[in-house]
Amino acid sequence: MRVGLDIGGTKTAAVVVGRDGSVLHRLTLSTGYGAEAVIRTAVLAVVELARLAGADTRAFESIGIGIPGIVDVATGRVSHAVNLGLRDVDLAGELAGRLGTAVHVENDVNAAAMGAFHQMGQSGLHSLAYLNLGTGLAAGLVLEGRLWRGSRGTAGEIGHICLDQDGPLCACGQRGCLELVASGSGVARQWPTDDPRPVEALFRAVVAGEDGALEVWSRLARSVAAAVRVLVLTIDVERIVIGGGMTSLGEPLLAAVRGVLDAGAADSAFLSSLSLSERVAMVSGESGVTAAMGAALCGWPLQVTQPG
Repeated sequence: MRVGLDIGGTKTAAVVVGRDGSVLHRLTLSTGYGAEAVIRTAVLAVVELARLAGADTRAFESIGIGIPGIVDVATGRVSHAVNLGLRDVDLAGELAGRLGTAVHVENDVNAAAMGAFHQMGQSGLHSLAYLNLGTGLAAGLVLEGRLWRGSRGTAGEIGHICLDQDGPLCACGQRGCLELVASGSGVARQWPTDDPRPVEALFRAVVAGEDGALEVWSRLARSVAAAVRVLVLTIDVERIVIGGGMTSLGEPLLAAVRGVLDAGAADSAFLSSLSLSERVAMVSGESGVTAAMGAALCGWPLQVTQPG
């Protein structure tokens, strides 16, 4: 049995995965803020999973952690995770010491990519990109069953591809980044709302015919479609799976993105030959469970390709 945790800014999803990759047990806990609170939440989740499995924590073959932020996968140290209040924390070492089991720490988008690949792997899939549409935008890449991080660990950071050099300033220091229009924060900036799910608020405004809503919605669909084209044209993955908080909207978002891709294919024989809209899917089930499952698989060293 392997354990996987997806530690998010508000909640932690945790699963026990069997040798065949099936989820045997699962639970969700609130995530605390700060190093000690995050570590305490992770320990509590693993202990509770062990109770559900009728085993000691040391009986787990491995523990994988998916966490937002900058992670050194070789050491398990989290240098920066702003939403969790972590800065230069030896997360793997702290958890291994308290639980008595080896711990692997992975960026949460990469973990979700591995989880999505596993969910769709029965169809003989060889490559996949997990396009995470959350507060920001990034992609996790799985090639031939292994994570690909690139030479310096930045593969998939397509949210900071510049679309408009005269556009708004991005937190990364560039202007007009893709993330500014194809993410939850990008939507909230263009369509201010008190709703904790800004994309759903935007879609309701589109249905209600509110002024300006359709323009923001169309820009969102075009931008997510641009991210899909980037992933196919650079890596030629077989499948792009959209996940993250924005997928709470469901089918309307997927249909809008596919519509843009189909319109482009109608005007370009080259794009038509790529069958882009057929390659796009939405994550099945809860994104947190997918990421936790992927974290469990990442905790198995044979599934991980190190940078370089």
